[in-house]
Amino acid sequence: MISPLQCLSRFRAVFGAGALLAAYGTAAASAADLGAVMPRPIPTFAQVDPSTWIVTLSGSLQVVPRYPGSSDYTAVGYPSIDIRRVGEPRRFSAPDDGFSLSLYDDPMFRIGPTVRVVPGRYYGDDRAHLLGIRDARFALEPGVFAEFYPVSFIRTRVEARQGVYGHHGTVGSVAADYLIPTDKLLFSIGPRFNIGDASFARKYFGVSPTEAAINGRVTVYDPRSFYSAGVLGAVTYTPNETWAYTAYAGYTRILGASGDSPLVRRPFGSPDQFLFGIKIDYSFTTPALL
Repeated sequence: MISPLQCLSRFRAVFGAGALLAAYGTAAASAADLGAVMPRPIPTFAQVDPSTWIVTLSGSLQVVPRYPGSSDYTAVGYPSIDIRRVGEPRRFSAPDDGFSLSLYDDPMFRIGPTVRVVPGRYYGDDRAHLLGIRDARFALEPGVFAEFYPVSFIRTRVEARQGVYGHHGTVGSVAADYLIPTDKLLFSIGPRFNIGDASFARKYFGVSPTEAAINGRVTVYDPRSFYSAGVLGAVTYTPNETWAYTAYAGYTRILGASGDSPLVRRPFGSPDQFLFGIKIDYSFTTPALL
């Protein structure tokens, strides 16, 4: 187990308001360099010095579905921060990872708590189609994650989460990323699979008899499960130890019972969900506070 200071050094806090935490299954961590996975030149300021921290401040802008299953998109921006001690390489993190804190971390495996926020669906998002459909508040999903590197250039990640606000369903995600580092570029791409129980599916994709009667354009629908599959790719350019720039894009298809919901079929929505984003990192050193 790592010390409290090592936990703090791997802490990535993501701050934002409203609908910032992105889509599906997203949150809000970001792609980083691959120093922990493949050998790369150590920046000048990154020699071993436990009395000094490397602080990385990030700003991200994403274009995401307005709510789960929506065919309309909105732009959201949010900041994030990563703190680690000099000499500790920054772990790879995909743009759709949940906000996470490592409690155990070695070159092949790490595990710890995670949390995601699912954007809500509100009548004001689409007054033309959501008449009578109950609001689905944004949801908070704490849980646990585990990552495993079967080889140095492949990362696998599993999350299991429980809704505690907005919905009370059980959800999970499985992801894998193939990592391709070069001198100043890091490419990553891999599949995604998300699942949810009946409580989650009904919250975002179900239609009650009362809602169907008021709306008049949708039929009663009771999905018993949720699952989706997709892919996410990212590229990070790191010209020096101070700046890094990331661009990423993803696609998810809502499948099964939830994908057949009238709320994700035109003209109400779409089972095809896209994600686009950019991120800028600024890194600097500061004396360690602990």
